[in-house]
Amino acid sequence: MASIPESRIHGFNQKEWNPEGDFVLYWMVAARRSRWNFALDRAIEQAQRLQKPLVIFEALRCGYDWASDRHHRFVMDGMVDQAKAFAQTPATYVAYVEREHGEGRGLLEALSQRSCGVITDLFPAFFLPRMLRAVAPRLAVPLEAIDSNGLLPLRAADRVFTTAYSFRRFLHKTLSPFLLEWPSSSPWEGVTLPRLQSFPAEIRKKWPVFVGAEFVGDAVDISRLPIDHRVSAVKETQGGEQAAQQQMQGFLKFRLRRYAEERNEPEEEVASGFSPYLHFGHLSTHEVFSKIVEREGWEPHRLGKPTGQRGGWWGMSEVAEAFLDELVTWREIGFNMAFLDEHYEEYASLPGWAQETLEQHRSDPRSWEYTLKQFEQAQTHDPLWNAAQVQLVQEGKIHNYLRMLWGKKILEWSKSPEDALAVMIELNNKYALDGRDPNSYSGIFWVLGRYDRAWGPERPIFGKVRYMSSENTARKVQVKDYIARYTP
Repeated sequence: MASIPESRIHGFNQKEWNPEGDFVLYWMVAARRSRWNFALDRAIEQAQRLQKPLVIFEALRCGYDWASDRHHRFVMDGMVDQAKAFAQTPATYVAYVEREHGEGRGLLEALSQRSCGVITDLFPAFFLPRMLRAVAPRLAVPLEAIDSNGLLPLRAADRVFTTAYSFRRFLHKTLSPFLLEWPSSSPWEGVTLPRLQSFPAEIRKKWPVFVGAEFVGDAVDISRLPIDHRVSAVKETQGGEQAAQQQMQGFLKFRLRRYAEERNEPEEEVASGFSPYLHFGHLSTHEVFSKIVEREGWEPHRLGKPTGQRGGWWGMSEVAEAFLDELVTWREIGFNMAFLDEHYEEYASLPGWAQETLEQHRSDPRSWEYTLKQFEQAQTHDPLWNAAQVQLVQEGKIHNYLRMLWGKKILEWSKSPEDALAVMIELNNKYALDGRDPNSYSGIFWVLGRYDRAWGPERPIFGKVRYMSSENTARKVQVKDYIARYTP
């Protein structure tokens, strides 16, 4: 196995590795998968160096914001897959699902006290950065967070990019050497590690952990957990590595060829559907990219000149380039913002021109004004908007083109742009399976001008922020059957 690139390793304290520890601990918090995972590779590397067992610890709190059956079930589906996958390896997989608020307090520290050191995942959004900063000083061993987020290491850029064009041009100039650095698709190949003979009894006695293949689908009664049971699991969308693999294979085989021309059509199912799996770490950008490379018969020497244009740089087919612009440019620009600007989810992070024009039109009269409850229950005058909201509540997603319209109308029908932002964040993070993600915040803030430019003519409420209407949308794409399908 190749050494993990230094650009991917982020030290969170200055502690020394403890060669007398019982095991190396991989605290899995974001890259929740058994392959294509730089953090897992790093944990295996350290366990081999010290000739110690490897313990993989995956936990699920119940006190995070927007905790619900929907998000919990998706993660727990993944835990089932992880338990099965790691049962075939020398590692010891440990799953923990908190049953009441605060029950898991002290568990990580207890595990770390028995360890040589702790490897974890770097994820730049939601509560995870705060959690790592808070935990690191309390550990007696090193805490390393490994960046497995995208093709470009997060620290490769030293500034926040304000437009997709500028970020794309930076990628064209910078990405090439990183395309040669891959996490392992078969991380256990040729690896010999001692097995953990027994899990610490005192930890099992104090916390209800599942060790090895004990974690199965009904191991935890989700209905008894203190989370929001009104946001139900999406039965049609299962979480975990196996479901992610099926989604990827279906897209590459049947839908990718239609992607460039039909992805904006709400009545056509040609989107990848990767977002929730990427968000929860059940799928790796590197693996998806590798499948595109294989499909295209592509090699790095086909890269073009760094023009910043959406097409032509990769030297691939039109459909492949269209998809990679979404997977790489638009996804990773959001990670760039979240990593370098801790205020990425605040109104003040909008570009100056957008704040200025929205302020100038703050007092413009609204033809309609709705409350959060009315938005949530799809009680507006607009059948297309209502349909999009119903899809979000029922399926945990909105068709990507209509997601833009969904946000624009919330801006138009809210008392202020700040209120609109709060509504979008609440509804998206509560119901969307890919909510709370940097890419998800990119979509929300794009509604208010992030990554965009000033547009004319200047309009009421929007000012110079790009405008969208349901009427124009209905003229551009087919929505009649969509509205019928998702009528409240």
